[in-house]
Amino acid sequence: MNHKFSDSNQIEVVSTFSELVNTSFLGAINAICWHRDLAGDFKEIVSKLQLEQNITEVYPETLLDLRLSEKGHIAREVILSDLRLLTDFGASPSLNLIKSYQRDNELDFIATDVYSFHVDRSPIAADTFLCTYYGAASDILPNDQVEQKILIPQIRKKLRELHEGSEAEFETFLSENYFDLHYQPKPGAKATNLESGHLWRLAVDHPGQKVLPCVHRAPAENDGEYRLLLIC
Repeated sequence: MNHKFSDSNQIEVVSTFSELVNTSFLGAINAICWHRDLAGDFKEIVSKLQLEQNITEVYPETLLDLRLSEKGHIAREVILSDLRLLTDFGASPSLNLIKSYQRDNELDFIATDVYSFHVDRSPIAADTFLCTYYGAASDILPNDQVEQKILIPQIRKKLRELHEGSEAEFETFLSENYFDLHYQPKPGAKATNLESGHLWRLAVDHPGQKVLPCVHRAPAENDGEYRLLLIC
């Protein structure tokens, strides 16, 4: 397949949902993209949804209640189809209308919010699925272009100062507070934007994982624009 995503060593591009869920992560590949050019007016859907909090979950019944144009109807059918496919697969998809996520302002030397490059962790075998239908899309980075923040000397030193327990408990402290999930791009790192419309499957850190987890981040939102994101 001749897509720009095919140029990345970490991305496998597929053309069906079946391939998306059945293709194995291998070697440096820890992101799989069901590449799609979606029809429909997703902006119309966003304009008719009510934001109740900074992140509002949108349920299928809410979508079905919207009065939409023909193009809006096409967009709604795409979303409902994706929700069905993922649910039938055994995932628990959530459709979110997003104004913004909560920012982590607690520590000035290490951010641990979703705007920071991070990996997802699970105690069981699981993958992260996501699709941005409207608004800014997430970024991913190859693992060889990032450094774990807890290994950066000045950050590690400050974390040690923050930690009040013994040296033996320090690694547990880093894990329990999710500091170990966050990464700093190396100089010259080139992020790949996941763009809108494509359904992605990203590798998660779990006990049976055979590849490195996919390093990703939520984007800074575009001014005055909500995001419509499917994630599970």
